[in-house]
Amino acid sequence: MIVYLLRHAEAGEAPRDEARELTGHGRAQAAAVAAGIRWLDLGITAIISSPLPRARQTAQPVADALDLALETADGLATGQRPAHGIALLVGRGDGLLLVGHEPQLSGIISTATGGRVHMRKAMLAALECASLEAPDGALAWLLAWRHLERLGRKKER
Repeated sequence: MIVYLLRHAEAGEAPRDEARELTGHGRAQAAAVAAGIRWLDLGITAIISSPLPRARQTAQPVADALDLALETADGLATGQRPAHGIALLVGRGDGLLLVGHEPQLSGIISTATGGRVHMRKAMLAALECASLEAPDGALAWLLAWRHLERLGRKKER
């Protein structure tokens, strides 16, 4: 199973954490991520995002670039445990992209691999694992948004 994890891009301030939206820089990061993911042609078949605006605003350009519908799930909202995100993967197969928040995303990686990582803003991770229930997986790669931006500038294959 290959699963992709994307942390939301840079968000501004708001009276409530749940209302935070992307900044202008965050929107540029989201566009760069979408272009890079499109160029990589990862075989993403579904995108599930946290319902919070900053995550949806990061995920939507990717969904548009891949011509996919964007699903949302409360299990990816801030404050949720890694198990809630992992539960979304049941029966899904390869090619799922989860878009959410820290520390949940790094917790999913830790659960799958037994290792530690910190997902920075607009960072994309690829996990290869037989099961997300036990630490038998591997973190295949991590790409910062700037790497994805550079890839997105390359000519279409």
